[in-house]
Amino acid sequence: MSNFKCEGSWVALVTPFANGRIDRDALYKLLDMHLAAETDGLVVSGTTGESPTLGIEEKAHLMELVVERVAGKISIMLGTGGNNTASAIDLTRRAASLGAEAVLVVTPYYNKPPQGGLLVHFREIAACTNLPVVLYNVPGRTGVNMTATTTLELAKAQNIVGIKEASGNMEQVMDIIQTAPENFSVLSGEDSLNLAIMALGGRGTISVTANVAPKKMKSFVAAALSASWNEARKIHYELLDLHRAMFLEANPIPVKSALSLMGLIKDELRLPLIPASENTKEKLTKLISRMAL
Repeated sequence: MSNFKCEGSWVALVTPFANGRIDRDALYKLLDMHLAAETDGLVVSGTTGESPTLGIEEKAHLMELVVERVAGKISIMLGTGGNNTASAIDLTRRAASLGAEAVLVVTPYYNKPPQGGLLVHFREIAACTNLPVVLYNVPGRTGVNMTATTTLELAKAQNIVGIKEASGNMEQVMDIIQTAPENFSVLSGEDSLNLAIMALGGRGTISVTANVAPKKMKSFVAAALSASWNEARKIHYELLDLHRAMFLEANPIPVKSALSLMGLIKDELRLPLIPASENTKEKLTKLISRMAL
């Protein structure tokens, strides 16, 4: 494996569109913003990147654009998960050649596998690549929770190096952190719980908010990793209203609206997602103005 570090301030990157296609110019604006903010890593084609409506070749093209702009400057993780194990394996096998340094693999959604099925699913994916594999547990979207016991069993695999935990279950988070091997990291996948998870021993975040406030998120994570808890707490509460606003509607509807209001992208999503309501836009406009974003 590479010298990949499963820690720091990672952004769950949005995929900007214009007239139904990936908007290269807007993507480059976003990437340049993350370079300036010293964001530690990018997750490309994750939930926030609207991965369910991106075709395989579109994901490859998106990676090509990202790699062209930031390779060697920011770590890049490609979302390769899905509810079809064979398809997830196919994309994971391509990830290294596309320029990914690691892959993010979500628990299968809709088919609701038992814990034994999750073990086999993730082991098969991990076995098909030499890249570091980061698990992603988000039961609110997938309909299945991966238990701490299952996560810890998977952590024994050499190239399964961490988990993006978005279950909201702090008992589960503590059980993983308490027992996981030293080289296995827990990353917060729920921005409003970033402080709590990192105070318990989490090693960073994969953040929606980092799309909008990457410098603040970088500062927060850096403070938490250095155990500067007064500073981390201060920044967390400065960001808390923004964390919550990012989920006024289904992600990534609010974050794309916010980036559009900031003049960075078009407010365009792929069906079945639609742009934010006027009520949400009004709240975001006030918040962006108050925070001087």
